[in-house]
Amino acid sequence: MEFWLFKLSLLLLLDYGNSQLVQPTVTPTRRTIRVGIAAAQATQSGSIGWSSCGGAVPIAVQYLKTKGLLQNFDFEYFMEYTECDKAATVKAGLKFMKDMKVDVVIGPPCAKALEVMGTLSVIYKTLVLGWGFVSESQLADNTRFPYVTSVQPTATTLGLATSKILELYNWDRVALLYYTDEQNYCQSVIDDVEATLNDPDNYSVNIVWKGQLVYANAAATRATLNAVKSRARIILFCAIAGPEKRDYLIKVAQENMTNSEYVHVLLTMRSVGYGVQTSVGKKTFANGLTPLWESFTVAADGNETMAKRAAEKMLVIDVNSDVQDADFLQYFTKNIANAVRDPPMNCNSSACINASSTSMGSYARHLFDVFYLYGQAIDRLNTTDPAVYQDLAYLIPQLITSFDVSRHDGSGASQQNALPCPILPTLRFGRQLRTSPTRQHDIFQLLFGNCNTNFNEFQFKSLKLFTMSMGYTTANEGTAVWHFWDNKRPTDSPICGFSGRYCPVQFWDQYGALVFVAAVVILFLLFIMFTCVACVLRNRRLEQERLNSEWQIPAIKLIMPERRKKPNSRRSINSGPSTVTGDSKMTMDSGMGFHENYTVQMYEKDLVLTTKHHGTQLSREDRDKFARLRKMDHDNLNKFIGLSIDGPMYVAVWKMCSRGSLQDIIARGNFSMDGFFMFCIIRDIAEGMNYIHKTFLRVHGNLRSATCLVNDSWQVKLAEFGLDNLLEEHTPTKKRLLWAAPEVLRGSLTVSQMEPSADVYSFAIIASEILTKREAWDIANRKEGADEILYMIKKGGGSGAIRPELILDAEVSPSLTTLVKDCWADVPEDRPKSEQICRLLFEMTPKANTNLMDHVFNMLEEYTTTLEVDIEERTKELTLEKKKADILLSRMLPKQVAERLKAGQTVEPEGFDSVTVFFSDVVKFTILAAKCSPFQVVNLLNDLYSNFDTIIEEHGVYKVESIGDGYLCVSGLPTRNGYAHIKQIVDMSLQFMEYCRKFKIPHLPREQVELRIGINSGPCVAGVVGLSMPRYCLFGDTVNTASRMESNGKPSMIHMSEAAHSLLTSHYPHQYETNSRGEVIIKGKGVMETFWVLGKSGETNSLSTRTTPPVTDENWPPQFKEEQRKRAVTPYPERVITTANRRRDTLHVIEELGYSAVFCVCSALNTIYYFCNIFYHFNFWFLLATIISVLLVLAYGLNTLVHWTARTGTTSTSSTSNQATAGPPPSAYPAGINPA
Repeated sequence: MEFWLFKLSLLLLLDYGNSQLVQPTVTPTRRTIRVGIAAAQATQSGSIGWSSCGGAVPIAVQYLKTKGLLQNFDFEYFMEYTECDKAATVKAGLKFMKDMKVDVVIGPPCAKALEVMGTLSVIYKTLVLGWGFVSESQLADNTRFPYVTSVQPTATTLGLATSKILELYNWDRVALLYYTDEQNYCQSVIDDVEATLNDPDNYSVNIVWKGQLVYANAAATRATLNAVKSRARIILFCAIAGPEKRDYLIKVAQENMTNSEYVHVLLTMRSVGYGVQTSVGKKTFANGLTPLWESFTVAADGNETMAKRAAEKMLVIDVNSDVQDADFLQYFTKNIANAVRDPPMNCNSSACINASSTSMGSYARHLFDVFYLYGQAIDRLNTTDPAVYQDLAYLIPQLITSFDVSRHDGSGASQQNALPCPILPTLRFGRQLRTSPTRQHDIFQLLFGNCNTNFNEFQFKSLKLFTMSMGYTTANEGTAVWHFWDNKRPTDSPICGFSGRYCPVQFWDQYGALVFVAAVVILFLLFIMFTCVACVLRNRRLEQERLNSEWQIPAIKLIMPERRKKPNSRRSINSGPSTVTGDSKMTMDSGMGFHENYTVQMYEKDLVLTTKHHGTQLSREDRDKFARLRKMDHDNLNKFIGLSIDGPMYVAVWKMCSRGSLQDIIARGNFSMDGFFMFCIIRDIAEGMNYIHKTFLRVHGNLRSATCLVNDSWQVKLAEFGLDNLLEEHTPTKKRLLWAAPEVLRGSLTVSQMEPSADVYSFAIIASEILTKREAWDIANRKEGADEILYMIKKGGGSGAIRPELILDAEVSPSLTTLVKDCWADVPEDRPKSEQICRLLFEMTPKANTNLMDHVFNMLEEYTTTLEVDIEERTKELTLEKKKADILLSRMLPKQVAERLKAGQTVEPEGFDSVTVFFSDVVKFTILAAKCSPFQVVNLLNDLYSNFDTIIEEHGVYKVESIGDGYLCVSGLPTRNGYAHIKQIVDMSLQFMEYCRKFKIPHLPREQVELRIGINSGPCVAGVVGLSMPRYCLFGDTVNTASRMESNGKPSMIHMSEAAHSLLTSHYPHQYETNSRGEVIIKGKGVMETFWVLGKSGETNSLSTRTTPPVTDENWPPQFKEEQRKRAVTPYPERVITTANRRRDTLHVIEELGYSAVFCVCSALNTIYYFCNIFYHFNFWFLLATIISVLLVLAYGLNTLVHWTARTGTTSTSSTSNQATAGPPPSAYPAGINPA
């Protein structure tokens, strides 16, 4: 048997601050400590039976006294056998705590019963010592059980160790198995381990199977193992007793689960590793434990070899069991049975009388450790006064320790005494080696703990891994760890899959032919590809060098300036009651006095400020970020010049601000500021912050008075923005956190995690410094230090949260102080945004003053009055002009597009599923323009299109552009309106027609303006094209078709496609009169059926009363389908297609196909003979084929020309640009007569 190393014996305790001991002032008297024992005998007697474990208590007392401890104390024991029963535990607990008022209670050794006893301990404030099966995580909750003490780690710690091991070996697919027992110990352990593995903060693990094993049911165990075999190769299992562990080894060996694919991990916290406690005299490890593959009988059962082979494929996660005092271990083992029978324990039960003197219970050493810990705590109090050692406020802090409880090295010292916080037992990840004799070998030692000094808040969910000691190196992992796995780390999934059917095929067997063909093709194209790639790479390299050269500064160009003594440059501004006087400008030598780590250097003959940062690997995003930082320019931002990355440290270069930072100016305290001066500084900071919030940085993240620099003109410029990915040369002090927002302190947020509201809070703290003319929080005059202030800021408190005091000595607007208080609100959502701050500050600006320099000059001279009036007038003019520009821009581009362009954002192309496009053209515009002077033409179009624009606004249609007499509109974009776009376009078109009928040309009263309108509906893509005079353009076939509808339309008619007509009639049935034009040949589209829009149903002035132009002879009169007949209000009579017509059309098609086939054959023959003539010689057949081919081409072309001319005659004539006229009505032509 071996003892285990404990680094923390008390898990859940009270406040650590009550650790002041009361020094005894009287002569010690002998006291008796009354100990109540809630024991179990029949329950798990081999593990927690009192007959095999109870002797650990008197032996612990004896061991303490041999070390000179507890010399003035005796112990009296009161026994109650509760057998882990809750009712019996309640009865025993009330007897011990309420009636007998014992000093301490031991047990019970079961988790559920201990929870009951722990609850009673809260009521009666009695210390309870836990041992046995008490590793459940619920017992670690100090809020529920503040007086329960145990030296055992919880299963949560075991789960954390398991997670670390799985993460180290990249195992994320496991199975969980456990043996059933009376106390459900293994089930609770596996449940806690499962909860830890499923914690999102830990390594992600997929638990593919969780099941229980029954020791007495071999068939069920085999069935469970077979199910696991098809799902996992990493198996975590828990077993209490040695026979269960050996049964598992035998079963996995019988199921052939002992090859190199399987890893069985035993989860235990009993410090036994691969050993078990037996008394049959088998060979043992060095620690006295018998290997678990040995039989538990004197005679061998024949399964030893099989079990050992399975044990070779098993790893163990256990608590450290190193033993130094081996003599005391031997003494403890031999005398534990006698100690329970002898006084003062005096156990006279049959189990105690018959207890073996050569073995002890599995948890006897746990009982020894926890009582030994209690004895040491009593002795540390150094008093025999019951009022002291019975007061848990004094006793509990003495139980908090990191010493080795049961190493027994004679000194009681711990290897972890240097650690400033409680440490949990060392968890070991071990295996046995092949060396002779067989021994266990540690692979890892994991040390967990919690450095929270407030032990009222000690929770296992905040455990951290302190140390991880590896027993091997990465180079020899195969031989040191995976010796029994063919020197190779197993994977969590077999390479051939769990079914063995997915073994990878050799690459060349599967892809050999394909690779050969691909290689030939690649070699053929390699030269061309190499040339293209080389050009691309060269261009990219040159472009990257150009971009990098803008912000990269060679370190050799940064020169330290020569220090020379100069007389102090004194500046004074005398302005009535308020003055700014003193050495306020930073000279070359005084520049070294910055509060921050700034260094003044020379770069290209100019003084610059530099900050040093630790070198790190810069990603492409970082380089792009620095390039964009260099381009940022604002009156209230300090210019970022560049970054030097070729030296031992990175050096950021900023523009020089000679007056230093606000922190420097306030710290010097040798000048005074009036209210307007302070207001201007605050406004500059707000403007700079607002600009940063609108850029890609989104947040400053380091806004402090030290990063607010002041130039010669007393203009504040923000610095140190955008460098959050670089670490500073020196670690920042806690004092720098005084400007951080409460949410940043509470969450330890990085700059990338902050919101702009955090900058608003920092702005308020800086404003308080300016208004009070003292450093942040006036920390020099406060009794609280920086740590206390930060703690109170984190604590919050709503409206009562701690904030700087605004003690003002100058006239300041109450609105300004109210704004500052709003900005440091505890809730981020309650703080105003930077835009609102700038707007409010602008409204607070005194009418008589506009900026700081004007104010300074006003204090010197009186002429600024007229200047202010001028500035105000210019501002109004600028505002008016800006409004005019905004109105003009909104007329040229959609409002939302214009707003994005004004904000400097790119406008990505956007697709629209359904829109309606409108094209119109003035008929005979060329003839009409010839009769007018240029000015008359412009006035004509202006009058016409101005009224058109008014109509467009009434119908919510967007005008895309007008070029000459052409007019393009669209509905359905950029604002989607469902299917209302077709109605808006049709209504607008009808109103256009109505307006044109009434429109009179002043200088040509007899001329009538006629429009030709085309409409089409469908999908479309819209986007802004161009940088200079950007245009909002439409793209897509829908636009082209709408243009064709207009060009193939008729004067004073609305021509629409079938898609638009279907959309109109389906969503707005019986509201409009439409008429089918029939099938028309559209250039680029082929034959399309189109429609006329005649007007709204029921209107007397609709276009249906006008003469409708005819269609071509092939489609006149138009043939309507049944669906078209139903939705058309005024359909034409159907055309009667005779049998002769059909036969004639069929012959035309056959004839054309015949000509085409003969033409293709002859062309092919001609090509063949042509090549023959090239490669051989000229012959007669080549000449004959050429002549025949030419004749056939001429015949085919002539035939095609005749047929297409007859077919498209009328359509072509009616499609001429400005001279087409309307044909007679359908009734003018008899049925079957071609009007062409």
